[in-house]
Amino acid sequence: MNVILIISDTFRRDNLSCYGYGEVHTPHLDRFAEKSFVFDRAYCTSFPTVPNRNDILTGRYTFTYKHWAPIDADEVTLTDVLNKAGIVTALVVDTPHPFTPGYNYQRGFQSWEVIRGQEHDQWKTSPREVKLPCDPEKLRNPYGTVVQYLRNVADRKSEADYFAPKTMTTACEWLERNYKHPFFLYVDTFDPHEPWDPPQYYVDLYDPGYEGEEVIYPRYDKCEYLTESELRHCKALYNGESTMVDRAVGQLLERIESLGLMSSTMVIFTTDHGFYIGENGYIGKSLITKGYHQAIPLYTTVSAIPLLIHLPGQEHSGHSGAFAQPVDLMPTILDYLGLEVPDRVRGKSLKQVLEGKAENIREFAVSSPTISAKNIQVPHPTNRASITNEEWMLVYGSQIDKVTEPQVTQMVDSVMRQVQTLEKGPIRPTLYHLPDDPLCTKDVINDHFDEAKKLHSGFVRLLEWLEVPENHLRFFREI
Repeated sequence: MNVILIISDTFRRDNLSCYGYGEVHTPHLDRFAEKSFVFDRAYCTSFPTVPNRNDILTGRYTFTYKHWAPIDADEVTLTDVLNKAGIVTALVVDTPHPFTPGYNYQRGFQSWEVIRGQEHDQWKTSPREVKLPCDPEKLRNPYGTVVQYLRNVADRKSEADYFAPKTMTTACEWLERNYKHPFFLYVDTFDPHEPWDPPQYYVDLYDPGYEGEEVIYPRYDKCEYLTESELRHCKALYNGESTMVDRAVGQLLERIESLGLMSSTMVIFTTDHGFYIGENGYIGKSLITKGYHQAIPLYTTVSAIPLLIHLPGQEHSGHSGAFAQPVDLMPTILDYLGLEVPDRVRGKSLKQVLEGKAENIREFAVSSPTISAKNIQVPHPTNRASITNEEWMLVYGSQIDKVTEPQVTQMVDSVMRQVQTLEKGPIRPTLYHLPDDPLCTKDVINDHFDEAKKLHSGFVRLLEWLEVPENHLRFFREI
């Protein structure tokens, strides 16, 4: 059996009609969902981009031991196991951060190709003068990331020159040359992550006639600095980019089918997390000011992710209510290939669920930025985990009001910033009843404290099982 894993960064669950939505035009993924298992309770594990890829390639809960950081030299990766089994491993990627010099997440792939130019990749030095698309005060890192990005894409002539199409075309070309050998192909595109600049005809599907500023790389903040029309247009830019991704992924899916691989290949489509575009009052996925950073809660808009898995020869869709997370992908792939899962893997195989032999592999899902690592003295209270079961979500961080030791982070874009509490007031746990409040707008912890305690107790047991050191775990033992 072959395996193709497709990651589309920041691809919100509500892009897809198989999850009950219909605003975004994604016909190719909709058709793929009709021949796949759709996980209705898939949630991100470690947040954001780099920790997520570490989860995927190691099967471990990165948020419990490691920052946004290079892959560890002694790590046992998915590709290590596959290579020993004689399976051809290949990577095609335009997502910048895990695959930049020094981070080395391409380690172990027999073939790897990085499509250059995303975000602030120092790829092009011309044109020297570029015009910003809006007031720089509305942009995150305007004279660094945005200027560099505009240089990188200045020579584009058609949709084929955009990142997602280039990445999927390259993956198709690899398949055409290698499909006769047992293989694992990992395809990773940064789109629809911002900067949002899809072809205009995609934007016009969602906000025709707009004449205002193009906030393509918004400042991560409360969205009050944007006008109503600018915020609506940000959503149109994001939706347009998602439709472009769908078309590009559709090209790859068509090539998989035309090569006769659907009958012999597991094909997985998923993402690392979502993105706030007005939900809960935010735009972005954290708070960033000049030189400072603060994590914000991972409500369902960010933590709930799409996960579609097509099994070889599958002709019909199936929805699963089982909890599934990126940390489960490595053991699931190895299980289906009949290979031994390394002892250090902590994710769980979804094979029993996919084959109808089990309803679930866990009682709840945990999504979190890093809460424990060697260079952390005190876990920062703003780095909150979302603990989610079938009915409730508890948003919970370390129980300390103030951290006096300075901390820095490279989350979310490899730019080093100091960590500060930019929100007002103490950081306290909150609880949300998902059937009544799916976007997590009303904290009901005072009315349902027993439910919060149950989720908290499960969270502590998980941290104990994952061997979080007591000097950090002690800050999470109380609620």
